[in-house]
Amino acid sequence: KEFGPERVTVAIDVDQNAQMPSGYEVYIDGGRTATGADAIEWAKKADGYGVSVILPTSKAGDGAKTGYDLPVIRAIRDAVSATVVASGGAGTLEHFYEAVEAGATILLAASVFHFNTIGIPELKDYLRGRGLDVA
Repeated sequence: KEFGPERVTVAIDVDQNAQMPSGYEVYIDGGRTATGADAIEWAKKADGYGVSVILPTSKAGDGAKTGYDLPVIRAIRDAVSATVVASGGAGTLEHFYEAVEAGATILLAASVFHFNTIGIPELKDYLRGRGLDVA
């Protein structure tokens, strides 16, 4: 089978690192091992390969429910033509809206749904109420 770029998503685990040009480093092994690669440069490289979606997950924010890493979402959105997914940190309805404002066009969350902190219909209604077109 052949897959086009519209079927390829690149996931990037990121964490802040002031020694990286962008301030963000790529991690592997479930976020346990630093690679020495700059996260924004890696996203640009993936975009150059023609992927359609880039999914950066903030190592610090994942599961913390303190909000998405908005600066990394903005930085990747500004650097690539691919769709950017917000991942890692959603804890309130407002966090989802903030991610869209930062440039994410796909919103990923887990713990708020697993633990019934937020219901999917509630989230959709909230985002519609903020003027977003939600399917």
